[in-house]
Amino acid sequence: MLIAKKIKIISAFLLSCIIFSCAKQTTSSSNNLPYVAVNVVLYPNDPGYFKIQAIGGWVYYGGAGINGLIIYRKTTNDFIALERASTFYPDNAGALAKVQTDNFTCKDTISGSKWQIVDGAIISGPATYPMRKYQTTYDGNALRIFN
Repeated sequence: MLIAKKIKIISAFLLSCIIFSCAKQTTSSSNNLPYVAVNVVLYPNDPGYFKIQAIGGWVYYGGAGINGLIIYRKTTNDFIALERASTFYPDNAGALAKVQTDNFTCKDTISGSKWQIVDGAIISGPATYPMRKYQTTYDGNALRIFN
């Protein structure tokens, strides 16, 4: 009887560990930024998005997110959408991530923090959070960006 009770306690503990480890994760660890719903559909083959028709191209998109988005074409079918709001100064609308001339790094206009455009990872501080990365799907025609 004592063994059965111990097994129940251990089972309950393991089950709770599994449940809590499967809790919904945010799309980014840049959780110091306020949540803003994003649901955008655009068409990369449209002439207005000429810069993202080739791999390695990027554009600013001002109609979504906190301070707009940076949309980067990583491969033929894979796009990266990053929030332009600085993770170091999340409440300062003037602190924007700008793509640098190397087309690989983004730099905060105020703090000087740098991130990689391919995934939003920190290159140098003072920022301690990566850029917020939104989810993307692409069907060969429409690019959807969402959270």
